[in-house]
Amino acid sequence: MLAGLSAWAAVPWLAACRDQPAFHGIDLTGADYAQDFNLPDAEGQRRTLADFRGKVVVVFFGYTQCPDVCPTSLGELAEAKRLLGADGQRMQGVFITVDPERDTPAVMRAYVASFDPSFVALRPDPSVLPELAKAFKVYYKKVDGPTPTSYTMDHSAGSYVYDTQGRLRLYHRYGSGAQGLASDVRRLLAEASAG
Repeated sequence: MLAGLSAWAAVPWLAACRDQPAFHGIDLTGADYAQDFNLPDAEGQRRTLADFRGKVVVVFFGYTQCPDVCPTSLGELAEAKRLLGADGQRMQGVFITVDPERDTPAVMRAYVASFDPSFVALRPDPSVLPELAKAFKVYYKKVDGPTPTSYTMDHSAGSYVYDTQGRLRLYHRYGSGAQGLASDVRRLLAEASAG
């Protein structure tokens, strides 16, 4: 009888655990990679995660001539910001190019602005890109096209999400949707307010 009673006593505790919703993205809290960057934006100003303290930061690696993955991901990021309403001002989109040869500052500025004027575009020097990609565990590879300038870039297609203190928290896979991202950003903002 006592064994049965103690088993039932644990049920409210289990229910309480289920009340805490899981993140939609993959929880990377405590990971030792993708810690920071120090890169020039489209205006030539060097940026780090500390520049966005107080905001949830979503970082995506891609390139401006990407035919599908990049515009879809940045479109979802812009939609997530819209879904957040007034809290959207507390989310920062950051786009880092894996094609610095073609992605000039002017091209990048226009590209990100077409999704949301608040998004920041960062352009690593070609000599810095391999080490940066390694630090973020990002894959990229140039795929030759019919002419020297018509190549494409294979690349990782997810986004890193940082909390308001600049700590890596989540990885959102490509195509996971604006609703899930907005929900996760809202939860990280609520954590910041509660703390």
